[in-house]
Amino acid sequence: MTPPLRLVPSEPADRNGRALAPVADQRSLVIHAARAGDVRAFATLVDLYYARCLRFAMHMLSSRPDAEEAVQDTFVRVYRALPSYREQDSFEPWLFRILGNRCRTVGARQRRHAEVVEYGEVPERAMAARQDTEIAWREEIDRALKSLPVEQREAFLMRHVEGMSYEDMGVATGAGVSALKMRVKRACDALRVRLTEVDGG
Repeated sequence: MTPPLRLVPSEPADRNGRALAPVADQRSLVIHAARAGDVRAFATLVDLYYARCLRFAMHMLSSRPDAEEAVQDTFVRVYRALPSYREQDSFEPWLFRILGNRCRTVGARQRRHAEVVEYGEVPERAMAARQDTEIAWREEIDRALKSLPVEQREAFLMRHVEGMSYEDMGVATGAGVSALKMRVKRACDALRVRLTEVDGG
């Protein structure tokens, strides 16, 4: 009997009980094993990407419960779709395409709740200021991001938070490289204007 799917395993291993080291150069082996039906390998795959997926979903939805729901749904769909996944394709943009779709679905169905999200970077002056000033800046960044159209916010996060290439972003979103560059540029311009107004006000 196939063991139940566990999204966050404690000791991932292959079918022979050997530990699977979650390092970048072994990801293709883990993906291959998961695609072949190895549930433990799939659990290792979840371990590798869960934190990044949750961070992206929280940036998109601004609600931890909504983000967790989107990520859980994403990995359920990935598990079901793995047999049809072509290993010659890059796994990461394929994963983020599913995640992006789930974020849009959850965001359209549920009202977003304001929540401070921990970003990778905040302005240097905020880091040196008092804690309340730092929190205020993070809230402004959060509000500025949420003011962007969904497509621009998604492109900005993929490029500047997740560090994805435009080619991988294209696979994830279905948009062309030129269109994605324009979305990122417009997002950066809008964020710059919004945060400059806040800083100057």
